[in-house]
Amino acid sequence: MLAFSFLASSQKNPGLIASGATVVKLAGGFSFTEGPAVDRLGNVYFTDQPNNKIHIWTINGKLETFLENSGRANGLYFDLSGNLLSCSDMDNQLWSISVSDKTHTNLVLNYGDKKLNGPNDLWVHPGGGIFFTDPLYVRPYWTRDPAMQQDGEHVYYLSPDRKTLLRVATDLVKPNGIVGTPDGKTLYVADIGANKTYAYNIRPDGSLANKKLFAELGSDGMTIDNKGNVYLTGDGVTIFNKKGKKIGHIPVDAPWTANVCFGGKEMKTLFITASDGLFALEMKVRGVSK
Repeated sequence: MLAFSFLASSQKNPGLIASGATVVKLAGGFSFTEGPAVDRLGNVYFTDQPNNKIHIWTINGKLETFLENSGRANGLYFDLSGNLLSCSDMDNQLWSISVSDKTHTNLVLNYGDKKLNGPNDLWVHPGGGIFFTDPLYVRPYWTRDPAMQQDGEHVYYLSPDRKTLLRVATDLVKPNGIVGTPDGKTLYVADIGANKTYAYNIRPDGSLANKKLFAELGSDGMTIDNKGNVYLTGDGVTIFNKKGKKIGHIPVDAPWTANVCFGGKEMKTLFITASDGLFALEMKVRGVSK
């Protein structure tokens, strides 16, 4: 178990971590964990992409397998109706999975009649639209031509009625982690290729404006707490306040920390997917609800 370490500057932002809490490994033996997403009850769904499965860590502390043959699901997020959205890059698609019967609908098949690079991470706007990143990571299970078919690695927005797909950021090297504020006004996008994270204003039509550098650090996955702090992953979890100032770091005993979300009955447990394991840390702050 690993302790949380505050930076000296974090004295102005105390109280993130529950008293005496340490990082705990809840489960292991996976090939590579990713995409944690929390449902309305606090259950956390996460993926083991190399094994093509989605698992659940329940609010009762049990590990369950939710879905096999998940389309090589990577990033996950629940929509406003309780469907599980999945960046399923077997065929570079965005899926909507019914939790009740586990059937799926393809929401996005391509852009401009060409396959996407591989939807990676996503966030649902409170108005119902979906933002997602589309970097290229060549997968060993692809049977298609692995060459990039799009003209770059971009960020997309799918309208709430699921009829219009827009490119909303085209000037990033390799966009990866993505999360927005609960008021729907700000979108954070990590450019892992440039090792930077940016903040954008979200316009009513889903387009983005006023790109600003948020942090001199990229990220694989991201989450946000109810104080507006943003959590970036890679070498453990690094926390920035809403002004982009680094305030803390959570070391994780794994080669790579892929993603993170809040869950549990009170939304005060930070769940961390890292390499072959699922980890957790009890917090004082809460995750934000949709």
